Amino acid sequence: MRLLRTKSETDRLLDTVGDSLAALGGGVNRNKLKVGLVAGGVAALTAGSAAISSIRRRTAGKDS
Repeated sequence: MRLLRTKSETDRLLDTVGDSLAALGGGVNRNKLKVGLVAGGVAALTAGSAAISSIRRRTAGKDS
């Protein structure tokens, strides 16, 4: 039973990051923060996929 915690862990994380960025300067909109996190995640997945493809190409070339 959750009496004190009404927000999900993700919501609390977004609030904490947003508060930290707001303290550094300029208010950060919560929607902009979500968009930035999603864009960062997509970039990380793309980079990971490219790295895996590169490793596969190199190992395939050595096998021939």
